[in-house]
Amino acid sequence: MKLYITPGSPYARMVRMVILEKGLANRVEIILAPTRQKDSPYYKINPSGRVPYLIRDDGVAMEESGLIAAYLDHIDGKPLFDWPPCNSGDAGWEPRRIDALAHSLIDGLAVWSRELARAPNERSPTTLAHEAARAARMMDLREATFGHPVMHAPLNLAQMLLACALGHASRIANFAWREGHPKLAAWFDTFSKRPSFASTAVQPS
Repeated sequence: MKLYITPGSPYARMVRMVILEKGLANRVEIILAPTRQKDSPYYKINPSGRVPYLIRDDGVAMEESGLIAAYLDHIDGKPLFDWPPCNSGDAGWEPRRIDALAHSLIDGLAVWSRELARAPNERSPTTLAHEAARAARMMDLREATFGHPVMHAPLNLAQMLLACALGHASRIANFAWREGHPKLAAWFDTFSKRPSFASTAVQPS
């Protein structure tokens, strides 16, 4: 299989973590995709230009981090990170709800960081202010709800996605997300020692 990524994508990082946690490193080739470039050859592989993007052994392509992570988790018939079925009441819906909060946080952070990556004269002050405010609200929410059992259960996708979000937040200049969020900060410091997370960190250029 082939997994197309960019090193700084928090979505791709979560999938890469699943690969390592599942022991699939020898089955998945990691390929750097040149994205956000005019006429990039990657667009012939994935017309949307997004990452992560998995091409399975049967040639079928899959996009979207949650879908890819679930597929890789189930590929050996022994899923480690599967949620209970939705018809099992709160046991099925609560993990998905907490996972959705992590997606919301990471989506906003991705927009914010992409806007900051533009040339200064091309940045939208409105977008920057909106995403900074949204990120602050979401951090407050995650701190207030950190006692949720999903966050203290065995390793799951919601935890991995939140860790990837916080790792991405730590790379946004002048975003002091640790201030006022001691539970998140302490959890992140511990989680950061996990080999699958540490080995997928963006390396300094």
